[in-house]
Order: sequence, then structure tokens, then C-alpha cells
Amino acid sequence: MSTGETPPADEPSTGPQIGVSVALLLVDLMLIAGSVYCVGTAGWAGSYGSDSAAASGASEVAAQAMWLLGGSAVLTGGGLLALGWRIPGIVQLVVLGVGAALVSAMGTG
Repeated sequence: MSTGETPPADEPSTGPQIGVSVALLLVDLMLIAGSVYCVGTAGWAGSYGSDSAAASGASEVAAQAMWLLGGSAVLTGGGLLALGWRIPGIVQLVVLGVGAALVSAMGTG
């Protein structure tokens, strides 16, 4: 496809894809920030316990947040890719996948 041609009818143009990517990116960042906050709060609250059982609260919350973010990456990213929206699908997979890895790393530390 050369520069002056329009995309095929079944493929969305780049402008709407970028707009959807930016909107979903904001939602993703809020979801990741909330997950990081919950894991941090659980770790902070667990640090006041004297036994080792209290420390497992942060790892449980991190595991739940990791599954939430990872599942969201697969569902939204995969769904958008299946619909032919390549840019937002890849953004969803990358951003939520990195967020899941971040939250998982927080739970182990």
C-alpha cells in the first residue's frame, strides 16, 4: 500500500487505533497503579506482624493482582488483535504484561 491509498474496508485506520490505544493506556496505568498500591499496602501491613504467616499476605495479593493483569492482557489484547486492531492489541499485551511482571516481582521481594 502506497502513501496516498486508503486502508481496506475491513481494517481500521491508524488514527482511531491510536486514539483507542491512548484511552486504554490510561485505564491500564490506573489498574497497574491500583495493583501496586494494594500489594504495597499488604506488605506494609504484614511488616507489623511478628510471625512469618503475616508476610504471606503480600505474596497472595501479588499473585491475585498478577493473574488479574495477565488475564486482562490476554483477554483485551488478544480480543483486539482478533478484531484486527493491531496497535491497541499490542499495546494492551505489552503494558498489562509488564504490569503483571512488576506486581509479581513486588510480591517476591
